[in-house]
Amino acid sequence: MEKRIIKPKQGIILISEPSLRDFYFRQSVVLLAEHNEDGTFGVIINKPIEARVKDVIRDFPDFDGTMSLGGPVKTDSIFFIHTLDEIEDAMPIMEGLYWGGNIDVIRDRILAGTLHDNEIRFFAGYAGWNPSQLDAEIKEKSWVLSHITAEEVIRQKQERRWSDYLKNMGTDYAIWANFPADPSFN
Repeated sequence: MEKRIIKPKQGIILISEPSLRDFYFRQSVVLLAEHNEDGTFGVIINKPIEARVKDVIRDFPDFDGTMSLGGPVKTDSIFFIHTLDEIEDAMPIMEGLYWGGNIDVIRDRILAGTLHDNEIRFFAGYAGWNPSQLDAEIKEKSWVLSHITAEEVIRQKQERRWSDYLKNMGTDYAIWANFPADPSFN
């Protein structure tokens, strides 16, 4: 059976190849929020961190939502993805999933108790590629591309996602799923 080739585009995930040693991208799953002739923007969706949004944004209300390391670019800034189609200035990623929008609306919904942790995820930083940079990395086999649903992105248990996706991609990739984060510890 011939394998279907998936091209990078908005709403696709990148799964790092096991030997990718970069601190940020080792055993990572990156959701592409934007991919066009100007470059690519995405967030790492499987690297939860202990920080809370209120620890990073001054005067932000307390919220129990997931905070993750989104990537190596602008790590001092917060980005968010959500399932809320009514948020002003939000950009669609795929059906039922958006990124960004008016942070004041998010803040107001938290204060009103109408925003739930299964509707939004916050990220410190993002992953970005210049035009054709991601295509070159894919040709170098640094990434495997796959599909994802909005529900899978918002799901809260992120720690094992890299290996789970590899296992779900079939036997060609399942062996990678048990590859240690640091092979020198083997």
